[in-house]
Amino acid sequence: MNKSISQSEVQALAADWYRKLDVHAPMVEVLPLLSDEVLEMKFPEATLFGMAEFEGWYQRVIRIFFDEVHTVKEVSLTTEGESVEAHVVVEWKASVWNAPNANSARIMLDADQTWSVKRSSKTGKLVITKYVVNSLDYHPGSAKL
Repeated sequence: MNKSISQSEVQALAADWYRKLDVHAPMVEVLPLLSDEVLEMKFPEATLFGMAEFEGWYQRVIRIFFDEVHTVKEVSLTTEGESVEAHVVVEWKASVWNAPNANSARIMLDADQTWSVKRSSKTGKLVITKYVVNSLDYHPGSAKL
């Protein structure tokens, strides 16, 4: 369990995480990517602690956004060892419909994030312990959150 975490492992975790978000995967597939010991997630609209708060947030957002596409643009480790901090940049495109609007709107942005990642003491697989959205950089013509 004390094996150092490599950049390629964190890149694989990010790719898996965003693939699951794109398809609105069931919680049973998403939760194993998160730490069940300590979890903090900071989004523009909320700061969450623990899996129960994350589940409430996730169930809400999968009912708001659709046609989601996440494209990982950057994953770089800023600390190394048995737990790491990573800088992640992801392009996010999603549609949203707000009643009573006649049409949906398209959100297109780059999200700059900082993740803390470690190996699960139970499975040995990587899990996210802290996930912070540092900033959102909207593309020209994008709808806003």
